[in-house]
Amino acid sequence: MKLKDFEKPEYFVNRELSWIKFDDRVLSEARDKSLPLFERLKFLSITSSNLDEFYMVRVASLKDQVHAGYKKTDIAGMTAKEQLKAISQQTHDLVHVQYSTLNRSLVPALEKAGLHVIFEHEAFSEKQKEFVDQYFEDNVYPVLTPMAMDSSRPFPLIRNKTLNIGALLSRKDAKKGKEEIDFATVQVPSVLPRVVIIPSDKKGQTTVTLLEQIIERNIDKLFLSYDVICAHPYRIMRNADLSIDEDEAEDLLVEIQKQLKKRQWGEVIRLEVEDKMDPRLLDILKMEFQVHGDDIFFINGPLDLTMLMKVYGIDGYDQFKEPKYKPAPVPAFQNDKDIFQVIREGDVFLHHPYMSFDPVVNFVRQAAKDPNVLAIKQTLYRVSGNSPIIAALAQAAENGKQVSVLVELKARFDEENNIVWAKMLEKAGCHVIYGLVGLKTHSKITLVVRREENGIRRYVHLATGNYNDSTAKLYTDCGIFTCDERFGEDATAVFNMLSGYSEPKRWNRLIVAPIWMKDRFVKMIEREAEHAKNGEEAHIVAKMNSLCDPVIMAALYYASSCGVKIDLLVRGICCLKVGIPGVSENIHVRSIVGNFLEHSRIFYFRNGGADEIYMGSADWMPRNLDRRVEIVFPVEDEAIKAEIMHVLDLEFRDNVKAHILKPDGTYEKQDKRGKTLVNSQMEFCREATERAKAAKKEKKEKKRVFIPAEPVEDLEQ
Repeated sequence: MKLKDFEKPEYFVNRELSWIKFDDRVLSEARDKSLPLFERLKFLSITSSNLDEFYMVRVASLKDQVHAGYKKTDIAGMTAKEQLKAISQQTHDLVHVQYSTLNRSLVPALEKAGLHVIFEHEAFSEKQKEFVDQYFEDNVYPVLTPMAMDSSRPFPLIRNKTLNIGALLSRKDAKKGKEEIDFATVQVPSVLPRVVIIPSDKKGQTTVTLLEQIIERNIDKLFLSYDVICAHPYRIMRNADLSIDEDEAEDLLVEIQKQLKKRQWGEVIRLEVEDKMDPRLLDILKMEFQVHGDDIFFINGPLDLTMLMKVYGIDGYDQFKEPKYKPAPVPAFQNDKDIFQVIREGDVFLHHPYMSFDPVVNFVRQAAKDPNVLAIKQTLYRVSGNSPIIAALAQAAENGKQVSVLVELKARFDEENNIVWAKMLEKAGCHVIYGLVGLKTHSKITLVVRREENGIRRYVHLATGNYNDSTAKLYTDCGIFTCDERFGEDATAVFNMLSGYSEPKRWNRLIVAPIWMKDRFVKMIEREAEHAKNGEEAHIVAKMNSLCDPVIMAALYYASSCGVKIDLLVRGICCLKVGIPGVSENIHVRSIVGNFLEHSRIFYFRNGGADEIYMGSADWMPRNLDRRVEIVFPVEDEAIKAEIMHVLDLEFRDNVKAHILKPDGTYEKQDKRGKTLVNSQMEFCREATERAKAAKKEKKEKKRVFIPAEPVEDLEQ
């Protein structure tokens, strides 16, 4: 198998440009008039937070490469400089569409819905001016810290991602013709609500404005001895890509804490300003931030659209939102049985957020209280702000159990959160592991060791998503509970490897990265190619977040060229091209962008009729396969296999939320005319709810079974 023949740059798409196409698909949901109005606001807000993170990490990394004189090309044959140029053009286009969607479509639609949004303080009525001026005096003025720049005061340090108002000032007592212009800035305080409800001029309408407009209107009160020439909001994005030399870092926790502080003061890589900003003010910002040309975004509207999530949360507009879905109970646990008994009776499949995350939390909670449980071991990558799992682990340690927790300190943008949890767990008496040098631990696994009548039994939870009870309501993920001894042995081996660097002589079921996962996937893809060459039916179905590993993609191209049917469901980045003659004609790629964020990873191989299904934490990306500890596990229970095949089947029939990748690299939604509409996410909600109702009904009926009041032998006497 000559994979090198399929690794030509023209066969691949640059990963950053592919990511922009993903954000464009999210933006297309904001532009979809068939969606409830407030859901469209939510999608527009998501595109904005996505773009922020993209700049802070991906664009920042490319800038570092340019500064270092790095000339090597990526898989698509582009240098860092070429990538930055293409990214700049496409992100400027994206931002233009964002604000066009907001100004031309969403704001007028909100007006019709009875929500009046004022983005410019000049548009306030007299009554509103009076209200905001008083609001400023009472709530805002005491919090503000205006900072001037002159010969004795240097340009202040502006924090990453903060919203600020820059102003040009002139002295009131300046001699005629010798007017001196000074610069001043004030940060819009994040501790105050950015979206402020103000009095409405029309009855039955809600009116909102933004905090920066209230400050801008009253900015002269901050500089009483000056005339304010102009005042405009601006916002900067800094390089937030942490660089940690783990070999040199004696204490990883201390090193990461140090690096987190630097994140606030990294190189400025993007400057957002109002499109009507005074050129003199702009020149000062350009000079002080050392930012030029395409790194400046002129914004026709409010900066930082993540605030639209706050607008989404305004009460009284439920008719313009999708009804909130409450995750359904898991049928296997809708009984009075102990959780360990249920798992002993057979493997249990969980599909979030359609099914509740409660059994995962209860698994750890019950293990913490159970006197027969000897040890709990778990990997934590991202957890919620008030995590019940963390509380249960701490409780277990206090109850004298052996608790080992791997807390991944390098989980991007969750570093601070994870440091807090790590310290808390250590105080409670848990053994806390901070991961392996040079590798992130991204696997999702929990092991509970329990003493039972027949000896020690190991219970394992394996999943595709984080142990985060908050995101489990928003992300689609799958998990399995099992007490199969082969999985138990492998789980023990994983934790021994993480805590003691000891790799076992053999693995039973788990496929572990970075050890041999990539090779295993390539072999399974190659096996399908052999089946196709032998004239047998060959089929690969894979669902993941991102696909950009060149070796895996080359293997898929090879398999496609041999006649293997390949169906890929890739939510985000996809660097593979479809429809290349003789290379990828048998590959179909789709992306689902819906109410929930598609996060599960599922891999199906036809294997000559002996179907194999795997799930796990790894995407087909170099970082997952080469630089992270990841786990992919086989699904062996036939009933669960059938459930997962149903999940894949339904998602490939989705014609409402699915975007199809075309040979020209664009994504298009399917033509729905004359077709039965299939929205896979809504269908899964309906199915989970119905199953839970059926299980509840069955439980009630079992309770109604007639039991004789007296023993049978007594009746016969």
